[in-house]
Amino acid sequence: MNEPPETTSSQSPNLHGSRSKGRELALKFLFGADLRGPYHMEVLDDFVVHQDARGPSVAFARGLIEGTFEVWERLDRVLTSLAKNWALKRMATTDRNILRLGCYELLCRPETPAAVVINEAVELAKKYGTSNSGAFVNGILDRVRIRRDDGEDLLALSDAPSEP
Repeated sequence: MNEPPETTSSQSPNLHGSRSKGRELALKFLFGADLRGPYHMEVLDDFVVHQDARGPSVAFARGLIEGTFEVWERLDRVLTSLAKNWALKRMATTDRNILRLGCYELLCRPETPAAVVINEAVELAKKYGTSNSGAFVNGILDRVRIRRDDGEDLLALSDAPSEP
């Protein structure tokens, strides 16, 4: 799917809802950055205003976006190594960015349980991806979780050159 995900303002105001909306905002922003090239973070303020987003979801989204940008290339190398027979360029743009976001959260934000991160990513994939996106995202993020839980520092291992 090559349309950026739409966000809604009818999310529950509770923490779970604000984090879900934050992930949705982050996905939309990362999707645009992937298609148009890296954004400067100043663009995020305009993006947030355009999305009519407020409150904790914005702060959560900002943290996810900034963190993902910081390790973008390393995340891509991790995903390339775990997505058997799938080059990043061949993945749907939506799936690729859901995977970046989920991989970042699994590897760099351990305060959120892996099951929550993976479930949220799968839900985003089902909502914005193809009929196969949910299973695809689930499979790859579960590989990330297993290797992380086995003690591998996947981001450190990703210092090898990425795909051409």
